[in-house]
Amino acid sequence: MDSSAAKETLDTYLRQKKLRPTRERFLLLEEIMRTSGHFDADQLFASLNAKGLKASRATVYNTLDLLVECGLISKYRFGDSHSRYEKAFGRPRHDHLICLDCGEIIEFVNDRLDKIQKDVCQENKFTLHNSTLQIFGICSNCQDKR
Repeated sequence: MDSSAAKETLDTYLRQKKLRPTRERFLLLEEIMRTSGHFDADQLFASLNAKGLKASRATVYNTLDLLVECGLISKYRFGDSHSRYEKAFGRPRHDHLICLDCGEIIEFVNDRLDKIQKDVCQENKFTLHNSTLQIFGICSNCQDKR
């Protein structure tokens, strides 16, 4: 992951929106670029505090919204009451299997699904911006435990 390209993307976005390129926004971006997998705002806030980096909860939430808007991260609701995020910058589009028992999130890519969605959009003269498929069920580990 090229974090300098992500920083450039954020900087360009902030300038276009006439928003200040604050130190905290870039610290949050750096922390996210070091993360793997899905995270929520509270986990990010705790991670920053554990490293002695100061940012308010409001700054964390506002910056997450900015990073979603400029395409650097994706925001999901996996059937629970809060949002989760993951890096989107430089990653291929993918979908998710979510276990209803243990909460495990399995990422997958399927070219056939991509083709179907492109065909559906074309048939309906619809311009695709982005998409995500979430399949809820029970993972193999939890099935084995039953």
